[in-house]
Amino acid sequence: MSDPATAIVHPGYGTFIKVWVALLALTGLLVTLSHFGQTTAVWGLLILTPLKAGLVFYFFMHLRYEGPLLKGVVLITLGTLLIFFALLFADVAFR
Repeated sequence: MSDPATAIVHPGYGTFIKVWVALLALTGLLVTLSHFGQTTAVWGLLILTPLKAGLVFYFFMHLRYEGPLLKGVVLITLGTLLIFFALLFADVAFR
């Protein structure tokens, strides 16, 4: 049997609703930034979209309650994706 002191307490509906409202607010901010021009919209997407994805991973995909091995695999995967994006942008920028 598991020890009640080490049991993981999952959040209630209130936490998920707060995260959902935060995601809606960030989406509204992205829409607002798109009205200030293409450069501002792209920088907003590059900054706010990973934040939104992190919230989804952390709360809705329950990554918060996983062990360090799975968290490490996810971080390595996202880091590799970031490296490929950086190489892509570098290639496009210097053509």
